[in-house]
Amino acid sequence: MTRRAAFSGPLGRLVLTEEGGAIARLEWSGAEVAEEGSALLSEACRQLGEYFAGTRRGFDLPIAFRPGLQGEVMRAMVAIPFGETRTYGDLASTLGVPAQAVGQACGGNPVPIIVPCHRVLGATGLGGFSAPGGVETKVALLKHEGAASLLL
Repeated sequence: MTRRAAFSGPLGRLVLTEEGGAIARLEWSGAEVAEEGSALLSEACRQLGEYFAGTRRGFDLPIAFRPGLQGEVMRAMVAIPFGETRTYGDLASTLGVPAQAVGQACGGNPVPIIVPCHRVLGATGLGGFSAPGGVETKVALLKHEGAASLLL
């Protein structure tokens, strides 16, 4: 069963989707959502609130990891600690795949923020960010985590 809930925070309105007892999507959306709600979605919204309030550094939620390389990259991103970054090349080396494949998997991350693709940077720059606001949103998340010194 698919359930949805909305969270309004400093980066706008986020819609969370639960499928099969795990968080499957987080997307920016101003569209009306029929909120079915669940204990998991309530907990996810609570944890997002704590994250943006600065009292939570990591999420403790079941994630619907995608199969194959996408899921491997998602798991590698979850392992990056709050306030730290890695490069696409770092993850590529760890996973034994090309950096471009890691970049594509990051860009296809269905659960941004909770699966912190914003913590993955290019070798010589920020790299991209597929959420609304693009790189500016990525920078805002990195600043929030105290990783701004890494951007200089």
